[in-house]
Order: sequence, then structure tokens, then C-alpha cells
Amino acid sequence: MPSARQGLGKGIDRQRRARHAVTYRFSSRFRKSPMPTRHAIALLACTLTACTPLGQDARPAPDRPIKVASWNMEHLAERSGTGCRPRTDADYAELRRHAAALDAEVVALQEVESKAAAERVFEPARYDIVMSTRPASDRQGACRGLPGQAIRHQAVGFAIRKGVSWTRNPDVSNLALGNPDLRWGVDITIKGTTPLRLLNLHLKSGCNSGRSPTDADCPVLFAQLDPLEQWIDARAASGETFAVLGDWNRRISARSDRFYAEIDDGVPAGAGLTIAAGETQATCKSRYREFIDHIVTGTKATGLTVPGSFEEYTYGVPEDRHPSDHCPVSVRFAL
Repeated sequence: MPSARQGLGKGIDRQRRARHAVTYRFSSRFRKSPMPTRHAIALLACTLTACTPLGQDARPAPDRPIKVASWNMEHLAERSGTGCRPRTDADYAELRRHAAALDAEVVALQEVESKAAAERVFEPARYDIVMSTRPASDRQGACRGLPGQAIRHQAVGFAIRKGVSWTRNPDVSNLALGNPDLRWGVDITIKGTTPLRLLNLHLKSGCNSGRSPTDADCPVLFAQLDPLEQWIDARAASGETFAVLGDWNRRISARSDRFYAEIDDGVPAGAGLTIAAGETQATCKSRYREFIDHIVTGTKATGLTVPGSFEEYTYGVPEDRHPSDHCPVSVRFAL
């Protein structure tokens, strides 16, 4: 005669088998039936929304942090075979694949000839493109090592995924110091529970560190400090959540960097800055371990940065096959 425990065990087994049979019969009917059930509808909703990773065409869910990236695209031209990085149609296709893999809602772009050039990588059906309104300069310098090729207009701008709400603010034209060959800053606001103000810049090259009085580039870069600090201080004074990102052409994370110390002075209150990369070392190029592409956050934006979310996207191919001489950097904000 079975014990009470054995009888209980058999009863549980019978219940399990019964539940399994019901589940099997339901799943069989679900596979065969053309009529949607409550469960089928729920499963479909799950499939189309939060139960699958967001793809290129998806809208950011309210609880998903927004990914903001910066990418210097190295002389991205409108037409194949032109500029200081002449590309084939296949090269543009490769850039589109990397843009999809980067999978950012907002990408600050540098070294892009025009909106049409940006749209060759960021398809207009999927992204809003906003570019600097700086007039094209008359600069027609020869490209180093490329006889017959001439440098094209260089502008900064943003690619913003469709579905992300944003507004444009006036360009920061005084970053050019009145020089038609220097880049303007592009200023946008990403709307959300907490609006995020973003300034995309591309500062003067040739003064990555130090401040040599005999170097013609350093005085220009340091002259750009004033308009940059004015923008930062104005945002902090008005209590805005902001970040400055782009190609700074400067190793500002180096200890005691004089350029960064000028803008990170904590005045006014709320202007305390944080370099999103932290102690992370650059790996895009084997010879450089310090970033010159940066995402720098003000006090409020720092508080909304998802911890550990800073990333450097390195293409996954040998360095000599990189599609740009810069690698994108990104961070996520919980807006």
C-alpha cells in the first residue's frame, strides 16, 4: 500500500502531466488556428515591442536610455571618388553597415561635406539630418599624398533617428573666430522628460597637447576657448542639462591639460564637467592611447549618464581597413 507521501507524489505527477497536455493541446491549436487568441495577440505585442532588441527602424522605448555618439567621418564627400578620402560605392555601403551596428539614436558628425553626403550613410527615411549653416569656404588645398584631389568643405552636423523629438538652436558661429575655414558648432536640444542640449564641435587641429608659442595652431585652438566657455557657462547659468561632444582635436583627459582646465573651472555653479570616457584608453589606433574625440557632460547630464555606458566602436577590422581615421564614441543617457 503506498504511503501518504508516495500518494501525494503520484498526485503531483498527474497534475503536471495534465498541465503539460493542456499546454501541448493549446500550442498545437495556436500553430494551426487562423484565429488570433488573447495569448497570440499578447505574444505578437511582445514580439513587436519590448521583448525584442530595438533595431534600426525601431523607436526608442520610454524606458530605454538614449544612445548619443560622436563620429568624425574623415572627409565624407557627396560624390564617390572625390575629396581627401575618395570612396567607392562599396565604401559608402560599408559605412552604412557600421552606422547600423553603432545603433545610436543621435550621432554628432564631423568632416562631412554636406547634408547630401551624410544621407549617403544615414538614410533620410530613417534619420533626420541637420548640418551647419556655415557657407562653404573657397579653400581648395591639395590633399596630402593624393595628387589631383582637392579638400572639400568640412562641416559638423547631426543624424537623429526618426521618432526622436528634437529642436535646433542657433549655430555657434563664433567658434570659427571669423575664419571661413574654421568649423561652426551645431546646437540642438533632444526633447524628453529632461531635455538634453547638445553642442557638436570640431576644433582646430594641430595642437593635441601643450601650448607651444611657436606653433601656429595652438593660439587658434586656445582662442576658441572663449566662445566655447561662454556657451557652457550660459547653459549652466540657465540650469540646462547639456553635453559638448565631437572632435576636440585635443587630449583633454591628459593630466593637467591647460585647455580643459580653462573650461572646467566650476563657475558658474552647475558647470562642473565630466569627460565621459573616464579612465578608458583609446584603442582605435595602436599608436594613440588618449582620445581626441570626446563627450563632455555638465553636472546635470553627468547625473543622467548610464554608468559604464561609454563605448568606443572600433569597426572589427584591422586598422588599415578602418573606413575612417576616427572611431565613433558613445554614451547613454537616461532622459
